[in-house]
Amino acid sequence: MSKKAVFIIAQNGFRDEELLEPKAVLDDRGIQTKVASRTRKKALGKLGTEIEPDLALAEIRPQDFDAVIFVGGPGAVEYLADPLAWNLAKGFKQAGKVVAAICLAPSILANAGLLISKTATAFPSEENNLKAKGADYTGMPVEVDQNIVTAIGPEAAKEFGEQIAYLLAA
Repeated sequence: MSKKAVFIIAQNGFRDEELLEPKAVLDDRGIQTKVASRTRKKALGKLGTEIEPDLALAEIRPQDFDAVIFVGGPGAVEYLADPLAWNLAKGFKQAGKVVAAICLAPSILANAGLLISKTATAFPSEENNLKAKGADYTGMPVEVDQNIVTAIGPEAAKEFGEQIAYLLAA
C-alpha cells in the first residue's frame, strides 16, 4: 500500500518551488500526493504557478494521509494564526505521522505548540518566533526531529522532499 502526503498551500502567494520540488521527489518515489488550500479554487504561486487544489483545508483528515506538508511563501501567513491549520498539524502529530513545514511555515507548527523542545529551522525571519515558542532553532537548511521536518526555504526544497520521503519509507 503506497504512502500518501498532502501539501497545504496558500490560496495566493505560496512559494512555487517549495511545493513543486518536494512534490516531484515524493511522486518519483511512488508516494501519492494531494494539494490542499483554503478552498478548491485555483491557487496562485508567488512565481506564477497555478494549481487547482485537490482538497479544501476543511476536507483533510489525518487518517487519510501519512504526512502533512505546509508550504511557505508570503501567502502562508494566512495560516499562522489559523486554528484549522493548527488542529490539522496537531492531529497528524498525535497520530504519529510526518509533519513538515518549509520557509515561514514552521511558524505555523511553532504557533500550534508542536516545536517545543524540537530542533527546527525556518526562514531567518521566523527565528525569533520559533525560539519564543520553545524550538531549538538552528538555521540549517533542513532539520529532522522525530517525525517533524523543517526547512529554511526554496534553496532547501529538494532536500526537504528527500527527508520527508525517507521518513515515509521507514
